[in-house]
Amino acid sequence: MNTGLLVLRLAVGLLVAGHGVQKVSFHLGGAGLAGGTEEFRHDGFRGGRLTAVVAGGSQIGAGLFLAAGLLTPLAAMAAAGVMTVAGTVKLPKGLWVQNDGYEYPLVLVLVSAALALTGPGRWSLDEAAGLTPWPLWTGVAAVVAGPASGLLTRAVLHRPSAAREGARRARAAG
Repeated sequence: MNTGLLVLRLAVGLLVAGHGVQKVSFHLGGAGLAGGTEEFRHDGFRGGRLTAVVAGGSQIGAGLFLAAGLLTPLAAMAAAGVMTVAGTVKLPKGLWVQNDGYEYPLVLVLVSAALALTGPGRWSLDEAAGLTPWPLWTGVAAVVAGPASGLLTRAVLHRPSAAREGARRARAAG
């Protein structure tokens, strides 16, 4: 079981971190911070550069902490939160990834939730620091708070389509 949790944490944690690296740099196929900023604007989010930096930084931090098995419930909560936002962007395209759907973000949210509930396993920094086992309530709180924070972020930072279209027209005219 511990080997499986290690493999799962490393794979998912490094993928989430890599997703964040792409938002803020040219590494791993990213378009740099300007590209990440434009991606968020294109997807209808306010905040531009700050949104890209916070989202990318959250993904990098959450992913690395998950991979290391450090503060696992908090790392899982953060990973689930940012990937919930990603899922909401892809929601109109349906489930399946071949249609640019939300399948991949959903898998990352669910795996993060599973890690919050199971704990990181023996081969983790949580274990080395004597933090495990985490109480069940921390995993349950992470499973609820992660996606809830992502949905709240979406509600606060996302502009309605009409407003986005109006802003695009104003830029084109001016």
